[in-house]
Amino acid sequence: MTESTGPTAASRTDHAGRADLSGIVTAVDVRGIAGQELTVDVARAFGAAFTDHLEAPALIVAHDMRLSSPELARAVIEGAVRRGAIVADAGLSATDQLYCASGLHHAAGVMVTASHNPAADNGLKLCLPEARPVGRETGLEEIRRGAEAYLDAGEIPARGEGRTQELDTLPDYVRTLHDLVSVSDRRRLRVVVDAADAMASLTAPAVLGALDQVELIGLHLELDGTFPHHRADPLDRETLRDLQEAVVAEGADLGLAFDGDADRCVVLDETGAPIPPSAVTALIARREVTRARAAGQERPAVVANMVSSRHVAETVREAGGEPVRSPVGHSLIKALMAEHDAVFGGEHSAHYYFRDFFYADSGMLAALHVLAALAETDSPASALVAEHDPYPSSGEINSRVRDAAAARERVRDHVARIPEAATDDLDGLTVEHWDGDSRPEERWWFSLRSSNSEPLLRLNVEAERETTMIRIRDEILAIVQDEDLAGAHGVDAATTSGAAAPEATTGETTPTDDAGAATVSGGAEVPGWLRSRLRCPDCGGELADAEAALRCTRCARRHPIEDGIPVLIAGRTDPPAL
Repeated sequence: MTESTGPTAASRTDHAGRADLSGIVTAVDVRGIAGQELTVDVARAFGAAFTDHLEAPALIVAHDMRLSSPELARAVIEGAVRRGAIVADAGLSATDQLYCASGLHHAAGVMVTASHNPAADNGLKLCLPEARPVGRETGLEEIRRGAEAYLDAGEIPARGEGRTQELDTLPDYVRTLHDLVSVSDRRRLRVVVDAADAMASLTAPAVLGALDQVELIGLHLELDGTFPHHRADPLDRETLRDLQEAVVAEGADLGLAFDGDADRCVVLDETGAPIPPSAVTALIARREVTRARAAGQERPAVVANMVSSRHVAETVREAGGEPVRSPVGHSLIKALMAEHDAVFGGEHSAHYYFRDFFYADSGMLAALHVLAALAETDSPASALVAEHDPYPSSGEINSRVRDAAAARERVRDHVARIPEAATDDLDGLTVEHWDGDSRPEERWWFSLRSSNSEPLLRLNVEAERETTMIRIRDEILAIVQDEDLAGAHGVDAATTSGAAAPEATTGETTPTDDAGAATVSGGAEVPGWLRSRLRCPDCGGELADAEAALRCTRCARRHPIEDGIPVLIAGRTDPPAL
């Protein structure tokens, strides 16, 4: 007996008419538009192919609250059962909740989620038993080819005696987190949690609401896959506004913002200011290294990616640990953690990994660590993390360029003329000019790396002095964004003072003309730094040039430019008719 599956009108095929899923398989997961790119047939084929890849056919399948997730999860289960898997249907779950179940039950896992992506998207995160990651280099390409083969064949042959059963993973997840972190009762903390109507709506009340030491104030805690209040992306500062206002209005000690599948957590202090993820990494690293050394481990390792603050490594060494650098990417950081038996790992993207949590990342476990550290003091959160944020930084600045490799080489040529500047190619280009004997204003470093999926260069700059950070940031951005710069007329970044610049943001900058401004049709010029902050007021999408206007790349609304000024007013324009 076989079950029909095959390419639908919406799924992608190559020129020969064969299924082609390469467009939705990233380096670490599957991600695409639900019903168009990631269809029920595609999900079913992935479930079958993943089962074929496993040594033992034990599988846990869970899903988030997106409208398409239950149907896609059922399809994954159907495909896996067809190939003989014993599937535990975990239903609604956060991603770290699935990782916990994978570790406790020694079973592989599939999480149906698109994390922080828009509501129309969905995806699949796969893990092997013990929450070991599955990425492009560890089986995902083989699984993709298997799914394509099932789609081409139009059927999934039955094998073995697969079956499904229900599994409630929440109680074990809560118990595991509480066992890993104990929060002192010396003070009671008021904590506002913004779940963005996503999976922290399930896990935050269960984990944090169960603590007598915490007064939980919920914000957007209704599960709703349409994200009615804002996008579930806490790295986008626009999505933090409600939480910032609530923290101040409630007189809260802390604010916590989670992404769509609740594996990432951004922390706000009592003033509503976001705490840099590197500061959180340093805080938790000190706690975990201290705990491991007390248990007898001589020099516990901590892994942090290349764009984390310099302070993270300094903190790890001061605590008696060994810092290990990692390229950006969760599969890479997990592999290094396993290789070095690292007690903890952190990324600038607010992913935090724990050895005692199966080397997996958990935003909720990170939140518990911050709460525990805060409860042990009488100080506010701002004072607690002040020592872990000593260096001014630019944040991550994304520049869209025609040729990322060429732009990076222009920068390399530029810094090659700077005395005592050391370069590193572990992850893109990292340049360090931080001699302990040099003057504070001469100490800086930056990372410039390419996006895996777009023609973007990502710049992170850190320095001992704010003026130095601004100067280096602006000089490197000028080289990156000037497509015609040959590098011969660059200025020595170690000696030139730069003009004051606007606050750095994590938005994209657009390709620039020779004058360094993004040219808008109709004669208006929008500087690159300003364009990096502009978003559609109706949907939050990026804006592209149009005739005398800016057009949203997501909802297609046109926002006029009047007297050279973009007029961005929500509800002023209607989306075009389909």
